[in-house]
Amino acid sequence: MFQPINRRSFGLLVGSGLVAGADASLFIRPSHAAETITVLNWRGYGTDEASALKAFAAKSGISVKHDYYNSEPELITKLRTNPGIYDVVLINSARTQQAAVEGMIDPIDFAKLSNAKDLSPTLKSHPNFLFKDKPFGVAWVWGMNSLAVRRDKVANPDSFALFGNPDYADRVALFDDAATEIGIGALLTGQDINDPKDLKAIGEKLKSFKKNVKLLWSSEDEWNKAFAAGAFDVSVYWSGAAVRSQRRLKLPVDFVVPKEGAIGWLDGLSIPSTSTKKEAGYAFINYMIDPQFYVEWATTAGAPASANIVAMNGLPADDLNKTIYKPEYLTKLQFMSAMPDDRRTAFADLWQETKAFYAK
Repeated sequence: MFQPINRRSFGLLVGSGLVAGADASLFIRPSHAAETITVLNWRGYGTDEASALKAFAAKSGISVKHDYYNSEPELITKLRTNPGIYDVVLINSARTQQAAVEGMIDPIDFAKLSNAKDLSPTLKSHPNFLFKDKPFGVAWVWGMNSLAVRRDKVANPDSFALFGNPDYADRVALFDDAATEIGIGALLTGQDINDPKDLKAIGEKLKSFKKNVKLLWSSEDEWNKAFAAGAFDVSVYWSGAAVRSQRRLKLPVDFVVPKEGAIGWLDGLSIPSTSTKKEAGYAFINYMIDPQFYVEWATTAGAPASANIVAMNGLPADDLNKTIYKPEYLTKLQFMSAMPDDRRTAFADLWQETKAFYAK
């Protein structure tokens, strides 16, 4: 299970400081020029920032195209069924071991990543990334799945119990993801999000939200459009997405970690084992963990917290990330970890049952 980051570690991650300037020596040149690699990720999640891809291509000679997924099961399916297509993949660390066990990703060679020296040691060596004592993911960004509310429409948003509050009938949006929603139910019933012992209690809690649930969303774009249209006022949301919604779209959303805590997550970048352009893939990962890229991404678009200590130190003192990632939140998080297939199946079955109940 994820070892919570203590306040001292958090201070190292988000303390103020200067960003070290990046230069061409930080980029690992591909074996031949004018390569094109394919990255598999969520849409609009850092790796496809247009200005960053243009700068990366200018410095490295490598062009980047993307394919996208809308759920973590879809990610695993795409890796299984498209050998040789992808060169870099973004994986929630809770799924990294699954991909490693199936031989879909390679062990990471940190000697190929000059920027890895500045990764938080706690995150770089996180147990979720390890399989047979070898790392299979590069810690990239981390954040929380928690509570988002429409500013000035929700009073005292201090609990996930808002999802069942009759004041918000037909005004709630939930993330269509079994691990997240079962995790919310676990937090509300005082259980471990990764290994709850009373799924029946969780199911009853989730079903009690029925009159309030207006939308089950599956992508950030869908959430933003529905929120902008006034479809809901209370939701599960991602911390990094909340920053982007505020900064890019000027949406009146506030992100809160309530008294029950929140679901923490750590995302990593991996090299698919069937890639034929692995050196170019490493060059792109090295760019993604570069402080200069992160600070631009975080301050212009909005991003989760970086696993790179120097990158977090480079954020302006008033950056939204320093509002979203409050030190006091860390003691209230439970982090997603790998889980056995039978438990993951039980989560999926309970969530499908709950969605069918909502649809009645």
